[in-house]
Order: sequence, then C-alpha cells, then structure tokens
Amino acid sequence: MSSADKNLSVFTTEGLPDISAKKFAIVVAEWNSEVTEKLFEGAYQTLITYGAIAANIVRGNVPGSFELTLGAQWFAQRKDIDAVIALGVVIQGETKHNDYINHAVAQGITNVSLKTDKPVIFGVLTPNNMEQALERSGGVHGNKGDEAAMTAIKMLGLYSEVARGYYL
Repeated sequence: MSSADKNLSVFTTEGLPDISAKKFAIVVAEWNSEVTEKLFEGAYQTLITYGAIAANIVRGNVPGSFELTLGAQWFAQRKDIDAVIALGVVIQGETKHNDYINHAVAQGITNVSLKTDKPVIFGVLTPNNMEQALERSGGVHGNKGDEAAMTAIKMLGLYSEVARGYYL
C-alpha cells in the first residue's frame, strides 16, 4: 500500500514488547537534513512514547543515504545494540542516481540485518520530489520515522516470541 493511501504514523500497538531495557541506534543521513531531521524526531519520539529510555537511544550521522548501510553495520555489530533504524531520503532527480542508490541501500540494509541477526530497519524515503518527502516526514502522510521505529519495536517483539518458542 502506498503512503498516499495510508498514514505512516498510524499503526496497531497491541501486544508491543517492553523495550525499556533495549538499546537502539538511529543512523541518520545528513543529505536533505530538512527531511531527515524530521524523520529522526519521529523515530526518537515514537521509541520514547512506547517505552524506550532516552539513554538507550544512540544516534550516528552519515553524509548521505548511500552511507547508511555501513553506518548501520557498525552499530549492528555492537553487542549492546538491539536494533538499528536507518533514516534517509533519496529524491528522484534528472538522472537515474536514485535508482542505484535506493537499490544499493535497500539491499545493503537487508544484508546487514541478516548478517548480524538483528532488526535493521529501512527508513529511507524514495519520493519523486521534495514536496512528497516533506509530506512523508511529518506532513499529510505522517512520518516514515514513526513507522521505522514501530517496525523496530515489533521486530524485537517477534524475535522475543520466536526465541521463547512461542510459535512451536
């Protein structure tokens, strides 16, 4: 479902795990900071709202979305980090750079998650223009940062259930 049909900040919250002892890393691309700062604020606030402790949320900045993969990997390799949220925006321009960047980052984030066996969340906007980016970073379509944080929380809950044998 496209975000034109769904508000990114509306999600179910039933059965969320206790995240008060979990540690989160949020990796933020500096490119298009007017958007990525809003994504960070949304992710951070969602984590706090649903039980994370401020001291258990660390932030790392990378120059652009392409660098999110390596930044996320560095945090995911730390034993004290439970989940990583990667936030960025790649706006379609006059060239195909966005296709290459978006594919590389999506594949890279997936690989980091599988390699480290931790939730590494793809919170990267891929809009056609700045207006769409702003609409999805706290505007009329909500905030992808909120959605990314909630995804991290839910994935930690699923992991806990699987580890306890809940699905046997």
